[in-house]
Amino acid sequence: MMNLPHLTFLRSFEAAARHLSFTAAAEELNCTQSAVSNHVRSLEEFLQRPLFVRHPRSLSLTDVGEAYLPSVRHALQEINAATQSVIVRSHTRKVVVSCPVSLAENWLPDVIRGFNAVHPDIDLTVHGTVWADVEPNVSDISLTINHVDDVSPDAQRLWVEKLALVCAPGFLVDGAPLTDPKQLQNAPLIHILGRPSYWEHAARHFGLSDLSQKGGLRTNVSNLAMEMAAKSLGCVALPRSLARSYVERGLLIEPFRFDLNSPWTYFMRLKEKPVSPPVRLFQNWLLQAAAEMDS
Repeated sequence: MMNLPHLTFLRSFEAAARHLSFTAAAEELNCTQSAVSNHVRSLEEFLQRPLFVRHPRSLSLTDVGEAYLPSVRHALQEINAATQSVIVRSHTRKVVVSCPVSLAENWLPDVIRGFNAVHPDIDLTVHGTVWADVEPNVSDISLTINHVDDVSPDAQRLWVEKLALVCAPGFLVDGAPLTDPKQLQNAPLIHILGRPSYWEHAARHFGLSDLSQKGGLRTNVSNLAMEMAAKSLGCVALPRSLARSYVERGLLIEPFRFDLNSPWTYFMRLKEKPVSPPVRLFQNWLLQAAAEMDS
């Protein structure tokens, strides 16, 4: 490798060019003004080109200095990023995830179990959320439920969510098992607060223009709505990804299946870069598990 200027010379040049002052650069780098001046002069001697025009009380960059500065700045940023990556990889093997409580209880545990089997050295912390995410910068990865028409550009959809209608295995409407969507007009409905569009979309899909949403039990927690349904207190419309574990355990049934996209679905966001290797590993694991939901 060819001879390169000393890194200290480059750092002093970049700081002096940013401040256009040897004194201010020295304060930032915690050294003397004469040291910064000497570093820059040594760099100029190495390059055999002047980098600054030295005025009585200020500095200005020469054409060579202007052309050289962007490359030096980029190189220093790359060195800093690489160094931080090594430090993080050496000392931090943890991932913090925030996730809506219902999804955290019904889908995420199986995902984590598979991840832990492959990466037992990475510690996971999960913050359960209701309605809003946790405070900014707490989580490395944030899973949120958003309306499909109100999603920020940095969010990545996990899967195409479908709606499901579920009830207890022995649920009756007017003494008969629920088998026909028209029976919903006489069935007790369970409503999830803030998500009236679940029942609105289902009613429109089945052509039930007179389906009333005024009565029935209400809750702001999807899992509680399914617990109520499991006790035969009514039937509930909600994302199929949440209902699946209850159906698989025999606690709830889908009396009739239908193919209808949910207006609310799950998205993933990453905290600010750089992303640590453990976070990237878990992000990829989440995406792989999410892809299986669409299949």
